Amino acid sequence: MGCFQSKTAHLASPDKEAPEAKPDLGEGEGEGEGEEGEEEQVPAFKEFVLADLRAATNGFSSELIVSESGDKAPNVVYRGRLKNNRLVAIKRFSRQSWPDPHQFRLVNLIGCCAEGDERLLVAQYMPNDTLSKHLFHWDKQPLPWEMRVRVAYYIAQALDHCNSQNRKLYHDLNAYRVLFDEDGDPRLSSFGLMKNSRDGKSYSTNLAYTPPEFLRTGRVIPESVIYSYGTVLLDLLSGKHIPPSHALDVIRGKNLLLLMDSSLEGQYANEDATQLVELASKCLQYEAKDRPDVKFLLSAVAPLQKQTEVASHVLMGLSKAPVVLPTMLSSLGKACARMDLTAVHDILLKTGYKDEEGAENENGHNKFKIC
Repeated sequence: MGCFQSKTAHLASPDKEAPEAKPDLGEGEGEGEGEEGEEEQVPAFKEFVLADLRAATNGFSSELIVSESGDKAPNVVYRGRLKNNRLVAIKRFSRQSWPDPHQFRLVNLIGCCAEGDERLLVAQYMPNDTLSKHLFHWDKQPLPWEMRVRVAYYIAQALDHCNSQNRKLYHDLNAYRVLFDEDGDPRLSSFGLMKNSRDGKSYSTNLAYTPPEFLRTGRVIPESVIYSYGTVLLDLLSGKHIPPSHALDVIRGKNLLLLMDSSLEGQYANEDATQLVELASKCLQYEAKDRPDVKFLLSAVAPLQKQTEVASHVLMGLSKAPVVLPTMLSSLGKACARMDLTAVHDILLKTGYKDEEGAENENGHNKFKIC
């Protein structure tokens, strides 16, 4: 679950210098693929031309923006539809945050584009928003406890798979990196498997949530990922994005109720919540050597799952309606939609409209017939 259960063993680890690779890497997997039997549905990794991605996003329309990150050098993620009707997420990098071109070859996404000044990544589209949205900005219902436990487990599974493929560094793991697919299952964004910028910056979040060793050395190590996992556990427990230092003070005071999300209204077992709090505390240890490994995360969270037979979309109260992209109307289409006959007439005149007698309407006062 989460990260890519794909054939990536032949690719170099992003922790090492990557050799030059060919554009076609064979079968790759889009964001969030992880079930056997789904592999054949995932296209081979390819290089796109910019025109195709521009068309897929209606000219990088602001109406199709899914998320934006970074203040000084924002990277924008769009949802789009390829010519084959596949829904995708397209990440467009600003010039200040171009990744190293070699990194495009290291992750089994759907594809990439490096044309002129543009750098874009294409991944499978996740239609049900981010963990951040469901935790911090929910509309109809808060994320239920069982779903929070499932998210914690799926993330641990994803990180374990990444480790098995020698991809031990996941950059800037946070609630925005966890996405929900059409079934409501949580998936780990592929974009975290590469650095955020050319200069090696790995964290875009507030410094209060950054691993201590990164603040000291500017380097990310595998244990840094565990620390970030601990911050996500805090998000799941509290329903708030609280600084780890504050949370640890609460944990040491053994006041569980102060940490727990009040919107859950006590709908969880205190023993399970306590175990998850203790796991978060272990992950957030100041010294990297004192933090657990990914296998420990799996063994700690697995027993807390109690409703594994219930589908994620049911737990979350989501419908499984197909995703429909907004229709982009032309100026004529917009005028027709609002039934503005004057605007329609003016547009037709500009395009060389002629009346029934064949004479061109030059004065703009003659009315055309509407049947």
